[in-house]
Amino acid sequence: MGVSYNGRAYDGWQSQPSGQTVQDKLEKALARFLDLPGVNTLCAGRTDAGVHGLNQVVHFDSPLARPENAWVRGTNSFLPPDIAVQWARTVPPGFHARASAIGRRYAYVLLESPVRPSVDHGQVGWVFRPLDLATMQAAAHHLVGEHDFTSFRASSCQAHSPVKDMRRITIDRRGAYWRFEFEASAFLHHMIRNIMGCLIAVGTGNRPPLWMAEVLAAKSRDVAAPTFAPDGLYFLGPVYDSSWNIPDRTPAFDWLP
Repeated sequence: MGVSYNGRAYDGWQSQPSGQTVQDKLEKALARFLDLPGVNTLCAGRTDAGVHGLNQVVHFDSPLARPENAWVRGTNSFLPPDIAVQWARTVPPGFHARASAIGRRYAYVLLESPVRPSVDHGQVGWVFRPLDLATMQAAAHHLVGEHDFTSFRASSCQAHSPVKDMRRITIDRRGAYWRFEFEASAFLHHMIRNIMGCLIAVGTGNRPPLWMAEVLAAKSRDVAAPTFAPDGLYFLGPVYDSSWNIPDRTPAFDWLP
């Protein structure tokens, strides 16, 4: 399944005793739809509290067969309005939402304005100082490629290795809104939010672009900028080999600036 959600009301993706996570809500809805005691799902990439998802991919085993459109309509009838299944596919037993992914994509949407967000509160990050595109692009260039991203890793990160391949970073602007897009082999816990803090430090002129290379080389979280807000962070979804025939977009992609 491909699942989209607004993360404002939830304690992240992964199931917790509170029951107030996206995974908890999805599994409860699936169990009700299938009239089963429980359903266990595995996702492509866990997201933190307040982070949104446009095409989170999950897989699970079901003892019951349903048409693909019935999976979508039936599960959605038991989900809250800020979570929705976008598509469903029957996949071979060898498919694994996380292990089969060959990359992951995120976007960060940022409002540059002297006044804080209102209508889009919780859905965009915010900076009140002007940003410079060229300096942020120069700083981001230092992060592209295979590197040790320890400086951008949360202390609670459980990844086996801090070495990741950052394949692409793009920065675009539409009016008052900035869109930062990241694609990598995988991401560490808080990695993008920590990178965003550093990019904004450069973009506002507090740091030169070369500082990003120094932060990366230091391999120490202590030298980087503070972790930026989760509000504007969107998990665009995993990247799979085309042979799996997994959709890589949902309609919400057209909503983001």
